[in-house]
Parts: sequence; structure tokens; C-alpha cells
Amino acid sequence: AEYMGEIEGMSPKKEEHMTPLVRFTTSGLAGLVGWVIIHPVNTVSVRMNLLTLTHKSHLPSFIAYSTDIIQREGFNTLYKGLSAGLTRQLFYATSRLGLFETFRDMVAEYREVDFWTRLTCATVAGGLAAIISCPAEVSLVRMSNDNSLPSHQRHNYTGISNAAVRIAREEGIRTFWRGSTPFTYRAMVVGATQVATYDQFKVIFGGLGLHKDSLSNQFASSMSAGFVYSVLTMPFESAKNRMATQKHDPITNKLPYTGTAQTISYVIRNEGILTLWNGFAPYFLRSGGHSVFMFIALEQIRQFYYHM
Repeated sequence: AEYMGEIEGMSPKKEEHMTPLVRFTTSGLAGLVGWVIIHPVNTVSVRMNLLTLTHKSHLPSFIAYSTDIIQREGFNTLYKGLSAGLTRQLFYATSRLGLFETFRDMVAEYREVDFWTRLTCATVAGGLAAIISCPAEVSLVRMSNDNSLPSHQRHNYTGISNAAVRIAREEGIRTFWRGSTPFTYRAMVVGATQVATYDQFKVIFGGLGLHKDSLSNQFASSMSAGFVYSVLTMPFESAKNRMATQKHDPITNKLPYTGTAQTISYVIRNEGILTLWNGFAPYFLRSGGHSVFMFIALEQIRQFYYHM
């Protein structure tokens, strides 16, 4: 069978003898490496996206907003929620890449793996990974946005365990999956677009003179794939962030957002369709940047392992 871009630098013989432990472990490690580098961008991305709830116009630029956060709250604020982000990657990256390769190879035992098979495997793997990592995802959004709230509304979480325990105790364990629908939809789209387009872009850039196994090809392909799935998944990201941080109406005691379609429809109707892409620049830097570091780290880690 033909193999995907994530492992294209590896010989079929090595991939054929890859154990599930190596597959899932290297996938998780690659996700962790990518996230440590890109976490500050994610913090700014989430806060800029949520800023649209209180600032309907005149949003600051990514650089201006980042500078303002550092000046007011210190550089370390950009790494607030890192424990939750790493925990999410531990579950999300490990299961998404590991399950995709597992599903793909299971299908390869019975038939040739074509583009549509890869697309299906990546979509299913992305959805399952999202469900598994939802508790860490909600904790990440809460911790990243906590400092932007008025002092009397802050939760002052001290870490991933503290956030998880308090959310479960104060709001109920179902809160972790309250925004799971948009997160799952987004993860399924990411799985489909990121994996499939990354492989296709490697071929395209290869035809333009960048060798398919070169770092320059991997960088260009990852950033291009990151742009495609950033455009397609940003509305789900916006919906997820709003659902994860919403509060009950003090008068009706009802939540303003009840589902993905309702949230997106509400935003379009009341704030305009382009609002769904507010904060796109940092979101693209996060998505494309994490793709670059994750895919390159994955290939390098596996090459290192097989040369040990």
C-alpha cells in the first residue's frame, strides 16, 4: 500500500514492522513537541476569538494584542494552560495519528488504499480523537481565557487537574462535552483536510522542484494544508469556544448556545458571517505552525528510533 505524508520519509519495510506502541508513542511525542512551540499562539488565538463577544469592532491586530497581553500580564501568561494543552495533545495527537494509521493499515489488508479510503479513515480517527480529548480541550479554553475575564469572574485555575476537578464539581461532568459537537466536527474536518491535503501538496511542491523528503517541501506542504483546514474549521472553532465559555442567562437561566448549527446561525444572523473568522491570523499560525512542527517532529523521531 502507498503511505501517507506523515511517514513518507520512512521505508515501507520499517513501516511494515512498526508496532502499535511505537506508532502511538511517536504520534503523541510529535504532537507534544509541536504544541510546546505553538502554545503561545494558541493562547492569543483563543482570546482574540472570544474578544469578539465584547468588542464588536476595531479588533486589535495579532501583534498589537500579543504585545498588550505581555505588557499587562507578563510573557508567562502566554503559556498559561500549557498543562491542559499538552494533556490534550497526549490524547488527541496520539489517538488521531495513531488511529488513522491503524485504520488505514487494516483496510490495506483487504483492498488498495485510495484517496477516499484515506479521507474516511482520517475523518473517523479525528472524530474519535476529539471525543477522547474533550475534557482537556475545555480546560485549555477556560485556562487560556481566564485572565481576560473581570477579576470577580476569574476561576484562577492552578493547573489541569485543578481545572478538571473544579469544572466537574461546580458545573457537572457533562460540561466537558458541552462543546463536543463543534469540536468533533472540526476534528473530523481537520483529519480529512489536513492528512489528505498534506500528502497532495507534497506531490504538487515536488513537481515544482522541492524534493518530497526535504524539509522545505514538508514546511510548504504543512503550511498549505494548514491554511486549507484553518479556513474550513474556523467556524467550528469559533462555535466551540463560545459554547465552552458560555454562561447561563441570569434571567432565563438558559444557555445562549445549544448546538453547533444554532451557534453558527446565531453569529451569522446577529454579528455577520465574517465574525466566524475573527482572529483567523493567529488561528492559522497555530494550525499551520503546529502542523509543520508536528509532522517534521514525527518523521525525525521515527527516523531516530529506527537508527538506534
